[in-house]
Amino acid sequence: MPIVKSTYDPPLLFKNGHFSTIYAGLVRQVNNLAQKRERLILSDTDFLDLDWSYTNKQTDRLVILLHGLEGTAQRPYITGSAKLFNLSGFDACSINLRGCSGEPNILFRSYHSGATEDLDEVIQHILEQKRYRSIYLKGFSLGGNLILKYLGERPTLPKKIQAAVAVSVPCDLHSSCKQLLSRKNILYAKRFKKHLLKKLRQKQKLFPEKITDTDITSIKTLKDFDDIYTSKAHNFKDALDYYTKCSSLQYLKTISIPALIINAKDDSFLGDSCYPYKEAEKNRKLFLETPNFGGHVGFWGRNNISYSEQRALQFFEDVKPKP
Repeated sequence: MPIVKSTYDPPLLFKNGHFSTIYAGLVRQVNNLAQKRERLILSDTDFLDLDWSYTNKQTDRLVILLHGLEGTAQRPYITGSAKLFNLSGFDACSINLRGCSGEPNILFRSYHSGATEDLDEVIQHILEQKRYRSIYLKGFSLGGNLILKYLGERPTLPKKIQAAVAVSVPCDLHSSCKQLLSRKNILYAKRFKKHLLKKLRQKQKLFPEKITDTDITSIKTLKDFDDIYTSKAHNFKDALDYYTKCSSLQYLKTISIPALIINAKDDSFLGDSCYPYKEAEKNRKLFLETPNFGGHVGFWGRNNISYSEQRALQFFEDVKPKP
């Protein structure tokens, strides 16, 4: 499918990628969204907490939302999306990935960029309810990569899944990791590492035989974290094996439903291979929009509705099944 021309043209201040990223992550607030939590027990005895929000009238349309690295279903980019979709006739199921709902998960394993089995369990749980006719997926950063991998790795998808939008996606995880380790992203990397190490210390209390003090003190970078914990906890050889197997880039060619990727050109988290122009040109179901601005999960918009929120709603409306 031809590359989508973007219309995103924010005010001058938001043409700075770092400002856009920081504003969206630390300054923006979304109010007046009521969420109801459901705990889903997974097949391996662990759990996911799902935060539901509803439109004012009965609907048969649902959007499933997935957050990014160390995010939650209460981050403004999730609540902002849920609120707009609710106002537009969609119910929303916002997934807290394992260990991200404010309570440590039970098992030694956690979440990661390619854990599509958890998304599949949520979808199967929803399908069993037989409540919705159409299901849409929207993910951010890590969550976007997970959704694209889910769509492309399966020979068949549930028929009710209609379309997907993925925002600020590290389609090539190794490429993105190298960007995060660069000087320009040192503050972001430190923040991510701080949160990840806090959770790892919680894991150590539950599984002292699997995580040592030496392991924790040896983690200097995000790649070290993936070498020492992510890969071992999720049956990968090392960080590079994890990045290779879980990057969505290799699965884009087999995506068979309409899917839109929105990756800003000034996103400091993304390397060149995270902009899959060739893959989009060869797959008529894959749409790629690369605005000049937006930062990482930024995309400021008027009336506290971000551009990526408006764009996702428009995309889903454009591709919805005809009555």
